[in-house]
Amino acid sequence: MHARSFRFDSAHLNAFFSPRKPRTPLLRAVLGVVGLVLLAMLVFFGLFVGAAMLAVGLAWRLLRRSPARPASPTQVVDAEYRVVRKSELPAPR
Repeated sequence: MHARSFRFDSAHLNAFFSPRKPRTPLLRAVLGVVGLVLLAMLVFFGLFVGAAMLAVGLAWRLLRRSPARPASPTQVVDAEYRVVRKSELPAPR
């Protein structure tokens, strides 16, 4: 009986999936311009969406703002404070 082991050789697949430039100079130039236009559109729309999100967030915050109220006595925190000198602080481990 003859035993064969299966070897997955990806060298054939690398040639299939690797990007290749077209040989025609005119087609190369056209594809280069198409790529630059696509990149410009993505940057423009990305900036537009970001600016729109900031504008909506600012508008939401301005519209939702509650009128200024004076502090009520229940919101005042009354406490005693003591200054601790550096020599009294525990040493770091």
